[in-house]
Amino acid sequence: MASEAAERTMEAIVVEDGVCVLRRVPAPALPPGCVRISVRAAGVNRADLAQKAGRYPPPPGASPILGLEVSGVVTEVADGVEPWRPGDPVCALLAGGGYATEVVVDARHVLPLPPGVDHVGAAAVVEVFATAWLNLQGEGGLEGRTGARVLLHAGASGVGTAAIQLCRVLGHESFVVVGSDEKLAQCLALGASGGANRHAGPWLPHARAWRADGVDLVLDPVGADTLADDLEVLGTDGVLVVIGLLSGRQAPLDLGRLLVKRLRIQGSTLRSRSDAFKAELVATLRARVWPHFLDGTLRPLVHATFPLAEAEAAHALLASNATTGALVLEVPLRGR
Repeated sequence: MASEAAERTMEAIVVEDGVCVLRRVPAPALPPGCVRISVRAAGVNRADLAQKAGRYPPPPGASPILGLEVSGVVTEVADGVEPWRPGDPVCALLAGGGYATEVVVDARHVLPLPPGVDHVGAAAVVEVFATAWLNLQGEGGLEGRTGARVLLHAGASGVGTAAIQLCRVLGHESFVVVGSDEKLAQCLALGASGGANRHAGPWLPHARAWRADGVDLVLDPVGADTLADDLEVLGTDGVLVVIGLLSGRQAPLDLGRLLVKRLRIQGSTLRSRSDAFKAELVATLRARVWPHFLDGTLRPLVHATFPLAEAEAAHALLASNATTGALVLEVPLRGR
C-alpha cells in the first residue's frame, strides 16, 4: 500500500523563488493511525505567508506544503482507524500540506463538517476556531469564567472573527482593533461590543473609554508595536497572549507595570503542539464548539474564494489587509 502511494502523484502548490505555483508532486503515503482526504477546499492563513517567506518552517516531520486546514472527503483509512470511513465528508487541522488535491492526516485531528456548513465554510473554521478557543479558554485563562473583557487585535482576521463569536457564545465582551470603519462595523455586527479603527488615530483611548479599569485579556498577533499599549490597557491580573509577530519580535518591556498590575505575558503557537494535544483540542471543538454551528450562533466568515492554482493571488489579497474573515482555496475534482 505504502509503495503504491509513493508512486502516485497529486497536484499541490509549491513555493518557487518566493511564489506559489501549481505542480505535480508525489502523493503522501498513509501511515498507521491516519486517513487520506481528497481535498475540496483549503483555508489560507497568515502562517502560510510567513512560511512562504521563510520565517515559519513546518515542524519536524510535517509536510512542507503550505496549508493548515482543509475540508474534503475521506478516501482511505489506515488499518484499525475509527470512526472514519471512505466517503465521509470531513475537515481537518493540519501541521502542513493543505494546498494540495489530497492530504494525509492523523485521524484524531479530523472532524465532521460543522452542522449546516459546506466544504468552503468548513475549510475556514478548523484552524481559526481552534486557535481562538485555545488562546481564550486555555492560554488566556477564561475557562470556567463569564463576563471577561477581551481586547482583540486584528479583529477582522480569521482568528479575530472566530474569537469575537466565541466571546459572545461564552459570555464575554470583546473590543476589536481593526484597520477600517467598514471592518469595525462588520465586527460589531458579529458581536463585538466596542472597537477602534487604528488608522483613524490611537486605539488606546477608545479602549480605555470602553473599560476604564482595564481589560482581562489581550489577544495579539501584532507583536512589537502594540506591546506597550497592551500592558497599559490590561487591568490587574490581566493576561497578554501573543500569537503572532506581524510588526516584529523585539520591543521594550516595562517591568514595573508588569509587577504592579501582576500581569502575565504568554506566547502561544498551535502548529508545533504535540499530536496528542491537538487531538484533545479537536475533541473539545467537536463537543463544545461544533453544536453552536447547528443552532446558528457560530458561523464561518469567508471573504473570498480562489481556485487552488491562484494561491498567489489569495496571498496578495491577504497581505493587503483588505479582508474580513477567511480566504479559501477551492480544489477542482478533475485531474486527480
